[in-house]
Amino acid sequence: MAQYMYRFDKVLTIREQEKTEAEMAYKESVKSFEEIATKLYELLKRKEDLIAFQQEKLLYGSSIDEISHYAKFIDSMEKTIDDVQKKVAQARTKMTWHEQKLLEKNLEVRKFEKMKEKDFELFKEEQHRVEGTVLDELSTNAYFRNRN
Repeated sequence: MAQYMYRFDKVLTIREQEKTEAEMAYKESVKSFEEIATKLYELLKRKEDLIAFQQEKLLYGSSIDEISHYAKFIDSMEKTIDDVQKKVAQARTKMTWHEQKLLEKNLEVRKFEKMKEKDFELFKEEQHRVEGTVLDELSTNAYFRNRN
């Protein structure tokens, strides 16, 4: 019986490696996005806490210097937040791009795997056909030998 060899085995191996690389790149982009998003969340939380603290200070009275200091600090924080929001948007775009590439690689690998399955089924059918032919020839030969 012949040994099965898939003719696109090397291509499938390369596609699987590309898929693995795409998975790693996607995971890295997700990690990067989560880190930046966490930083944004922490900045927003800090700003919220600072505004609440400033409101409390205003209730009990505070100097103009303190009010000015907090206002400048909040303005600075808002600029930082805007910058981090842009970074979050970029990280999200990068993550989405990597996700799309990963989906494409998954699809390519699945196509080659399906082709391999179909090719293997054809191989098995051909082997059964050849086996049947050989058995027919053997039985025919045996019949003629027994007859003579």
